Amino acid sequence: MIQHQSKLPEVSPSIFSVMSGLAHKHNAINLSQGFPNFKSDPKLLKLVTKAMQSGYNQYAPMAGAMELREAIATKFEYLYNTSYNPESEITVTAGATQAIYTIISAFIKQDDEVIIFRPAYDCYEPTIALNGGKTVSIQLEAPTYGVNWEMVKSKINNNTKMIIINTPQNPSGTIFSKQDMLQLQELVKGTNIIVLSDEVYEHIIFDNEQHQSACLYPVLKEHSFIVASFGKTFHNTGWKLGYCCAPKSLMEEFQKIHQFNVFCVNHPMQKAIAEYISEPQHYVELPSFYQQKRDFFLNLIKESRFKITPSKGTYFQVLDFSAITQENDVTFAKRLTIDHKLAAIPMSVFNENETDYKMLRFCFAKTEDTLEKAAAIICNL
Repeated sequence: MIQHQSKLPEVSPSIFSVMSGLAHKHNAINLSQGFPNFKSDPKLLKLVTKAMQSGYNQYAPMAGAMELREAIATKFEYLYNTSYNPESEITVTAGATQAIYTIISAFIKQDDEVIIFRPAYDCYEPTIALNGGKTVSIQLEAPTYGVNWEMVKSKINNNTKMIIINTPQNPSGTIFSKQDMLQLQELVKGTNIIVLSDEVYEHIIFDNEQHQSACLYPVLKEHSFIVASFGKTFHNTGWKLGYCCAPKSLMEEFQKIHQFNVFCVNHPMQKAIAEYISEPQHYVELPSFYQQKRDFFLNLIKESRFKITPSKGTYFQVLDFSAITQENDVTFAKRLTIDHKLAAIPMSVFNENETDYKMLRFCFAKTEDTLEKAAAIICNL
């Protein structure tokens, strides 16, 4: 047997794999892993077929098909009145996770510090560790998950290389306000700190709130990578297609890693999405589409014993189960799956020291029939 020392000795199978595996084994309704169970727009699927039949089946350009990069640039001008040069400031990636991995790998060296906010999506910290960096965690307290910016300021020192933000935030379903972004901008102004702004749920935001993209703030934009996901936006997570935007000097370093990581990504899908997003209604209508699902789900469970703070963004709803049981959230999530046939994600796994606020995360990117069946289980607990 080969003897080796693991580069990630503390990493075990992700909670998403664990809970989805349990859901499959026990034939449970799966509201744990974040993927829709309804179909993509047939128009988009036809565009992919058209691209394949038109011969776009070989390598795309390393940075992405130019038509798509230009369409992304147009989208930023339309939504945020700001610009990225499609020639030098946009790269199409194999999903948002690859973009995040590549950004961290391009800039984080031994003993560099990276500030993250917990509960944090689970791909950040392992990538920081693989590159010899140190994660500096700031725990956000349930149920509001608001940021104490004075605490953030106290964590910044000469070793701070990067700050990772995520708005709308997975797993909490919260959003950063304009004031949050202004305070972040003030902290990085005059420094060499890079901001990785994970904005994969930018089009899934509720109650007439406006997405506060890092690109809206000129100084912050100069420090930032913006990461986005077509898979999340267009109900096709299995396509693993995303992109990132950044100033030219940062993107040049990103592409040095990207070219040896994946080089390029799925060509016919890029061609299809380039044409699809030329019609803005395909993304500007998403907030109302998902708010209807959120409100439908919350109305169904309003008489349950869960405490509800409505999600402000993403397609996840966090629910407080402290009135039901004082079990650890991982224990309760597994029992809910095995005994009651409903899978959710325990929030403690994303927290500093696995702090347990008695919260579970449910995905409502599902058909009404699925949500009705899940709600019936929730109301009987």
